[in-house]
Amino acid sequence: MLNITRKLAASDRPADAKLVLPFQLRNKSRLRTALETGEEVGLILERGSVLRDGDLLLADDGRVVSVVAEPETVSTVRAADPLALCRASYHLGNRHVALQIGAGWVRYQHDHVLDEMVRGLGLQVVIEQAPFQPEAGAYGAHAHSILAAHAHG
Repeated sequence: MLNITRKLAASDRPADAKLVLPFQLRNKSRLRTALETGEEVGLILERGSVLRDGDLLLADDGRVVSVVAEPETVSTVRAADPLALCRASYHLGNRHVALQIGAGWVRYQHDHVLDEMVRGLGLQVVIEQAPFQPEAGAYGAHAHSILAAHAHG
């Protein structure tokens, strides 16, 4: 089994392999998983590490591994009215929901209860498959600060 024990700040060479993971698994510092090729990998990173799409990792055999955010079921809210989008973001954040924020939209891991709340605020919700890259939080990138989202099914 291939072991990966550290993140790279940068690399002068292209990645040798890809590690494709959903957000929930990119928040684990200890994980047994597989590369895109199926090769088994043991991820042993510093506690509190959060992997982001595009991060580079160094495997114990010298290979550079690129992290890829796997598409997953998300709810995306788009609004032409910035105030309406801010209001929805406020209410989602008040429930400790991890949010990915873009120009004119916010995205969260799909949750039908949250979808209904957002619709109740007068916004449309689109359920889709997309990579999920939430904000790291105002106090840093520690997983516990962004994993407080309530699971409602």
